[in-house]
Amino acid sequence: MSDTASPDAAVTLVAAADILAGASVGSADIAAVMALLPHRFPMLLVDRVEDIVLGRSARGIKAVSINEPFFAGHFPGRPIMPGVLIIEALAQTAGVLALKTLGEAGKGKLVYFMAIDGAKFRIPVEPGCLLDLKVEFSQNRGRISKFNGRAEINGKLAAECSFTAMIADPPAAG
Repeated sequence: MSDTASPDAAVTLVAAADILAGASVGSADIAAVMALLPHRFPMLLVDRVEDIVLGRSARGIKAVSINEPFFAGHFPGRPIMPGVLIIEALAQTAGVLALKTLGEAGKGKLVYFMAIDGAKFRIPVEPGCLLDLKVEFSQNRGRISKFNGRAEINGKLAAECSFTAMIADPPAAG
């Protein structure tokens, strides 16, 4: 899609992507995640995305390490991953899903958070955990999508929320 394409063209391309909905495209390793998302250390919070089903769902993986910079202050003596960063990890997983669903139409696009609803935190996420980030589309309307997300550790619910995101061109430079 060219830089001069209208927002309506993006909506049409999303409709075309819906034809492919349900197609499993496997996984995205860290290199593929970094090719899709602009996030970099320390804000890249998903290590890989597996079980991608276009237009439906995906499962991200985050290996939570004691070397994460936020553990230095949250909390000394009892390191716990901040809840907002768990939600960000879910959102990044959803961003990979959304951009993969768009295919070529998603190249060069950004996924912006618009809203978070019903966030709940159940158990602490500590260093050494493998965070399982499950997201699914709950609504997909053109450039704006809603998702449900669940973060789990060994099958136990750590956090959950619903959130809305918008797919858009990056801001103009300068």
